[in-house]
Amino acid sequence: MTTRQPARPFRSREWFAAPGRADMAALYLERFMNYGITRDELMSGKPIIGIAQSGSDIAPCNRIHLETVKRAREGILAAGGIPMEFPLHPIFENCRRPTAALDRNLAYLGLVEILNGYPIDAVILTTGCDKTTPSSIMAASTVDIPAIVLSGGPMLDGWHEGELVGSGTVIWRSRRKLAAGEIDEAEFLRRATDSAPSAGHCNTMGTASTMNSLAEGLGMSLPGCAMIPAPYRERGQMAYETGKRIVDMAYEDLRPSKILTRQSFLNAINLLTAIGGSTNAQPHLIAMARHAGIDIGPADWMRGYDLPLVVNMQPAGQYLSERFHRAGGIPAVLTEMILAGHIDGSVMTCTGKTLAENVSGREATDRDVIYPYDQPLMEKAGFLVLSGNLFDQAIMKTSVISPDFRARYLSRPGEEGVFQGRAIVFDGSDDYHHRINDPTLEIDANCILVIRGSGPLGWPGSAEVVNMQPPDHLIQAGIMSLPTLGDGRQSGTSDSPSILNASPESAAGGGLAWLHTGDTIRIDLNAGSCNALVEPDEIARRKGEPAPPIPESQTPWEELFREKTGQLGEGGVLEFAVKYRKTSEKVPRHNH
Repeated sequence: MTTRQPARPFRSREWFAAPGRADMAALYLERFMNYGITRDELMSGKPIIGIAQSGSDIAPCNRIHLETVKRAREGILAAGGIPMEFPLHPIFENCRRPTAALDRNLAYLGLVEILNGYPIDAVILTTGCDKTTPSSIMAASTVDIPAIVLSGGPMLDGWHEGELVGSGTVIWRSRRKLAAGEIDEAEFLRRATDSAPSAGHCNTMGTASTMNSLAEGLGMSLPGCAMIPAPYRERGQMAYETGKRIVDMAYEDLRPSKILTRQSFLNAINLLTAIGGSTNAQPHLIAMARHAGIDIGPADWMRGYDLPLVVNMQPAGQYLSERFHRAGGIPAVLTEMILAGHIDGSVMTCTGKTLAENVSGREATDRDVIYPYDQPLMEKAGFLVLSGNLFDQAIMKTSVISPDFRARYLSRPGEEGVFQGRAIVFDGSDDYHHRINDPTLEIDANCILVIRGSGPLGWPGSAEVVNMQPPDHLIQAGIMSLPTLGDGRQSGTSDSPSILNASPESAAGGGLAWLHTGDTIRIDLNAGSCNALVEPDEIARRKGEPAPPIPESQTPWEELFREKTGQLGEGGVLEFAVKYRKTSEKVPRHNH
């Protein structure tokens, strides 16, 4: 028996000791014997540490965890815990159809049931592909047992003919080159595949790198964990240290509710700006906050709007994750932000120390990659929240506004930051791909591409389709991007300054439902407004027209998802689920 006493009795004792119910203890113990674990181990009083395994052959971004958990287990054992590994629902953004956005809430539900209903005292959350991070943290908050994030890390830097090619980002850039006739399809494939040279998730600051970075910024993973490339030796070392640390967290009863505070989420918003992170972070951060019982609104996002971009990493910058890690990674960025007074370093973290204590002495070592706060890569690089008659809320990532885009659309004398154009409306991505080169649409440089039917209800799930490229004839004329707007998402690896995540979506009665091709849209970034210049009487008339078509549900989960899921502006969560918090405080009743 262990002599170390936990701050709160371990939940697993209710199974393996089962006070007053020896018959139930026997039932719970008996079947664990069949793979070689001993009765003495389970009855020792040591904490049972769950390892939520997100790696599999159909989740290649997380597959590295088939290896990392071996070192995590060794760390758990060395610290006096008992590891128990279990599988998670797989999530793979690139391959899942119709969209992996369906899987975040499904993985969340599954993990809640495992953590709540099995004898687990604390858990390692293995993350990688973007939605594995929020789904795991959402579940950890709901159940509220000690939890720590172990990310799998990004791939090594991709190279093609001496040029850095970032995963995802190279796809969007190569599509434009293909349309311009600069490359053929074989070269397109070579560029794309060269961007994925090793195990790991996206090596750009796409949503995977963003969400793992924010997990570290939230205090849910050990310092430096997020950006260690998957193949590096430090990844195994981090797994070992994570295994050791979660045992101590179990004894200390250091739960998510003690780490995930309102201030920690405000820190995450500011960190998001500094790293040039993904637009998908908006619904994910809101979802994690809501499951932690914290409200994050548009005003909170605007607090980060005026902050600078300090990380020079694709898609907003030049480099990839390997060099960012060597430059100091997230600890170095946090150091810059704490010293500048824009990150509160007093918040608690999974180490049992404050964020400031975690990153003390971790300054940047490569100023080509991590810029000083007062000499940034870009000023005012945050996420702009917009509203108007087309939606109540949408966002725009300003760190990817290129000089060409700014000169073409945002620099008109006397109306800087204001542009308007003729709407070209598409009902989903198939409609876009079929008609974008239709000459009868007469798309020119003064058009705004709009896509609807791509939100949580309309797709269903919400799809990464808003980063639409111009028709081929414009690309061939040197116009590489048009203003784009939609009620779906876009890849975090995209360099498009789209207005996206529009809520409510067209399928929920949002203004995009009544928008027509040919309408004029006026966007004022100074005022944070986006409006179709259509008379109120005409809008009222159009609202009586049939709604834009949406596809039928193909599976039971799609139907249930549509019934229970809210809008992206509110995190796209299962609305009925946010009321469940700290479920571990009541142990479920016996099963026999």
